[in-house]
Amino acid sequence: MEIQENIVNKVANSGLFTFDLAVLKSNAGIAIYDIKDNLFQGLILREKEFRAFVKENDWSKYTGKNVLITCSADAIVPTWAYMLLANKLEPYVNELFFGNKESFEDILFERALSRLDMEQFRDQRVVVKGCGDIKIPESAFVNFAYKLSKVAKSIMYGEPCSTVPIFKRKT
Repeated sequence: MEIQENIVNKVANSGLFTFDLAVLKSNAGIAIYDIKDNLFQGLILREKEFRAFVKENDWSKYTGKNVLITCSADAIVPTWAYMLLANKLEPYVNELFFGNKESFEDILFERALSRLDMEQFRDQRVVVKGCGDIKIPESAFVNFAYKLSKVAKSIMYGEPCSTVPIFKRKT
């Protein structure tokens, strides 16, 4: 007696659209400019010295990168100093941010999500990939689910073979 087995890939035939938020991660290098290095005795910013540094520094080393301007020191830095840095970095950087390291990735993903065409998900059963090699901020999952809820037929989280239901449109 001959046994013939047909292996059926149910996941492939399920009509699920799997989306990995990792594809939104910017390929541009990331650089952090910490203004603490310009502070006198780690406390204050001297205008004359800072302006000279900004004028003489080679800002081209930030070409094509996503740059975060921050201050990790507990110091009061005048707003104009950050503005001056932004002005000097503008011709070189891919994107420029101000804030702390924790919010940097959130903002990068938020901007990438704002450029994503959500119509590709219209009336689709979407699985948002949950695991991968790249750390995705939780804020990206939240923002994506919010936008996806407006167009998708259903949303699931995880892998196609093991998902957690998030949303199902009632017809």
